[in-house]
Amino acid sequence: MNKKIQILSILFLGISSVAFSQIREEKLILNKKREPEVKKIEKKKTSVAIEKNYPPEEKSANPVKYTITDVPAVSDFKTSTIQGEDVTPKFDGTAQNNYFQIGMGNYGKILADANISTTLENKLEVGADVHVLSTNGLKKVYPWDSKQSSATLGAFLNSYGEKGKINVNAEYGLNNYNYYGIYAVNPSANVDLQQKVNQFKVNGYYDFYSNEILNDVRVKSSFLSDHFDTKENQASILANLSKHAVKLSDNGIVMNADLGLGLETVKTDFALLNKNSSTFFNADIAPKVTFAKGESYLMVGSSFNFLNARNSNLILAEELKNNKTYWFPQAEFQVAASKEFKFYGGVDGGLKLNTYAELLQENPFLVSDQMLRPTETQYHFYAGLRGDIDETFKYDVSAGFGKMKNIMFFGANNLFTNEFTLDRPGYDFANTFSTIYDDGNVSDIKGSLQYFPLENLIVDADVRFLKYDLKNYENIYNVPLVTGSIGAKYTMLEKKLSLGFKGIFATDRTTNSYMLEGVGNPSMIFQSTEDTNDKVGGYADLNLSAEYKIHKNFSIFALGNNLLSSKYQTYKGYKVLGAQVVGGVKITF
Repeated sequence: MNKKIQILSILFLGISSVAFSQIREEKLILNKKREPEVKKIEKKKTSVAIEKNYPPEEKSANPVKYTITDVPAVSDFKTSTIQGEDVTPKFDGTAQNNYFQIGMGNYGKILADANISTTLENKLEVGADVHVLSTNGLKKVYPWDSKQSSATLGAFLNSYGEKGKINVNAEYGLNNYNYYGIYAVNPSANVDLQQKVNQFKVNGYYDFYSNEILNDVRVKSSFLSDHFDTKENQASILANLSKHAVKLSDNGIVMNADLGLGLETVKTDFALLNKNSSTFFNADIAPKVTFAKGESYLMVGSSFNFLNARNSNLILAEELKNNKTYWFPQAEFQVAASKEFKFYGGVDGGLKLNTYAELLQENPFLVSDQMLRPTETQYHFYAGLRGDIDETFKYDVSAGFGKMKNIMFFGANNLFTNEFTLDRPGYDFANTFSTIYDDGNVSDIKGSLQYFPLENLIVDADVRFLKYDLKNYENIYNVPLVTGSIGAKYTMLEKKLSLGFKGIFATDRTTNSYMLEGVGNPSMIFQSTEDTNDKVGGYADLNLSAEYKIHKNFSIFALGNNLLSSKYQTYKGYKVLGAQVVGGVKITF
């Protein structure tokens, strides 16, 4: 029976190339055991070698559980930029920290990745990461420059003590690309379209092994600058206080009490166009109490935010100041009829500071002058069903409805100057975007599953429906109605050969766009007409990957991206690279 399943699994991986593929290009991280970002440090708990007195008894007593991770397809993938998600195969059983790997492919694509680390005395681990990626762009599609490159350099330190662990990491990132999405005019081939973003991060994280009073503390900082002299500084600190597993009765009811305390500050100064400037200081307190019996529970809490906001630009007569206190509900319940069927529901809300650094992750083609406002989710009700069937099939399906203020989305810019000339800055060809804010309601339906038919085969899929009903705009721009992904990882030949695929898809999106016409003498100006109901087509994008371990210290790999070879657009005018094939080698030591 297992042989039949294996044969079907291999066929399943083979024929998947006609279905989907990944939106953006891959990072060459075939075997990266850790990445120097605070949000991924928790993974280190499972990768530490078992030693005497580690982990402490109070944490090792908790059984390991796997859960579905909800990854929104839209925000986590970028098609036309260099950065990508790691979907390449991993040899989990033989992962090594010290390695170097390099690959080359069509479109002049070069990938290089290296990691080195060592453990010193007293369980102190130090190391460094290097990642470089570049392509020549779409030379046969655009007469102007569309090449892109990115580099990340990081250093980290992990220390494991008797009471807790500490992680400190520093990372420098460079993203060098062009505003190549020109559709309304035809500039010369040598036009300068460059944008360059530098970002330096320093993060720290301390996690106590037990959940007694002080659970963990996180500190994050970020410093950003770009080609047009934008400056953004961001810093935050978060402390979680908790008291868990307080026994309330003899029938198995326990109580967990948590209190989150956070401070965050962001200052952004633009030096272009209207020279927008903003400063935010946000303090939040989030208490909650959870009553649990087995896998059923009831959580009741709330969050309080105290926001001080200041905005100014060349248009405003005076600086806008806003001091406001927010309250958001937080509650969730789960009724576990069995491990196969668990019904849950709840309500949440919150305040999100929209920073320039985060906006560039969603849309790198923003003009370097943005009005920044926080997005407020006043409430979001949701209900769903999840379960684990025979430890083979895991699913989660839910639906929700919420009310929001200052919903942020991206609208296309017109020309900033209408003079009839092509001798203009690279961002002034109706090829950039700016943030738009509106109030409204949001409805969402999402589902995800994981399937483990064999020990060496994992299949996962997710789909999401997201619809906005805005107050002032008929349609939200550049947000697809339905997105989804499907993926699989398969190992064979005693884990020497690892195969994988991941495909994502999205429906079309509504956007605004501009048609430009030149007007002759005596005015000599461009005349523009806006289309508020233009469409950017949907897509299906497929990636396949393979790695073969020839020797314990030597592997070869191949990656195939966008194998359907569809040069679809992520944003109006910005086409992605076609089918890409990259091959390379990896050396571990």
